[in-house]
Amino acid sequence: MADNLVASNVLHSPTKEAFHDHMSIQPPMRIDKFLWCIRLFKTRSLATDAVKREQVRINERTVKASAEVKPGDVIALREPPIWRSWAIVALPVSRVGAKLVPELITERTAFEDLEKLELARLAKAQHRIPGEGRPTKRDRRDMERFTHE
Repeated sequence: MADNLVASNVLHSPTKEAFHDHMSIQPPMRIDKFLWCIRLFKTRSLATDAVKREQVRINERTVKASAEVKPGDVIALREPPIWRSWAIVALPVSRVGAKLVPELITERTAFEDLEKLELARLAKAQHRIPGEGRPTKRDRRDMERFTHE
């Protein structure tokens, strides 16, 4: 009887190996769901919209949201001015925590492209004129008073 208890505990203990074994037998997953599960998009509908706008590729091909991915595929995501790419190592069962994402995908984007992306972000932030952008509550009230008089 003690052997049964030990065996049942081994089968049901949540180890990293069991987690990876469970993920490796997963069937292919839709690209929109995969992008949401690995936290590249905040919602699944945002991931679907990006696929529809042809900002996502699987193995260098533009695809539909229903396209399926599997371990070994390379996905690319358009982040102007570059295409970022990742290799799929394993498929998650559902949305995973941020700490588990590196176990599921590996970055394939060239270092030069990542530098180019960072320079573009800095240039965009630097050219913002103070006072531009979203008006403050006070500015909005002043505009409403001006337009309604």
